[in-house]
Amino acid sequence: MSKTLNFLRVGAVALICASPALAQDTPTADTIVATVNDTKITLGEMIAVREALPDQYKDIPSKVLFESILEQLVQQTTLAQTLGGDLPRIVQFTLENEKRALLATKALEDFVADREITDEELQALYESQFAQQNNGMEFNASHILVASEQEAIDLIATLEGGADFAELAKEKSTGPSGPSGGELGWFGMGQMVQPFEAAVAEMAAGDVSAPVKTQFGWHVIKLNDSREIEAPSFEETREQLVGEAQEKAVRDYIAELSAEAAIDQSGAVDLDPEILKRSDLLDDATVQD
Repeated sequence: MSKTLNFLRVGAVALICASPALAQDTPTADTIVATVNDTKITLGEMIAVREALPDQYKDIPSKVLFESILEQLVQQTTLAQTLGGDLPRIVQFTLENEKRALLATKALEDFVADREITDEELQALYESQFAQQNNGMEFNASHILVASEQEAIDLIATLEGGADFAELAKEKSTGPSGPSGGELGWFGMGQMVQPFEAAVAEMAAGDVSAPVKTQFGWHVIKLNDSREIEAPSFEETREQLVGEAQEKAVRDYIAELSAEAAIDQSGAVDLDPEILKRSDLLDDATVQD
């Protein structure tokens, strides 16, 4: 969308129009708030504009917002009338796409609103995702990475002589964690390469390993700490689980509808995907409004 049209669509809410709203005892969505030549602008159209605004615009004082939306619609109507009733193809197809998207969104909102997520569903999700987490371990380790086994042996001797592990890592390690003293932070099983992981699993807090070879080089590892992985409680994960249950329900619902629908995509089979770049195809005609 061009900067000019974007201004008219969104930026116009910052304008203040001096024209007062038409007073009526019982306004409805069909209440006419303005006309531009023979084109009517209704209260329903104004409300729809407000509903589509980002939340920060909805916080604008009501009088300012009302006048700004009205001015926006008047400006847009005035510009639209310069086309003389001709509807460019790009506008036609864009309107169809927006209509389809809005209807689909409304259908999903209705589906989600009508479908209750039960505690049984949430408990089943919780058990499948978090129940086993208490069976694992996490480790906090540091390491010094060097190119040869002899370098690793020499480092171990230096550490046994009282050297500080972090300072030695900063000085000697060739790995990316070297500048931070070799710290790797917390990690679980399956997150480190073998045999690095196997060595850590056998260590006690404070231990320094013998040289460990991986595809990256030779490691001297220090285990800083270890702990059992504790699963979050059901209540802590409830909001996340509700979201996941709703997403699954929506996916299943769409799959069910698709399975029942008569869908024929044969017209797309022989098309080159590059055809999507042919925006010139939208410039060859207009349709009468």
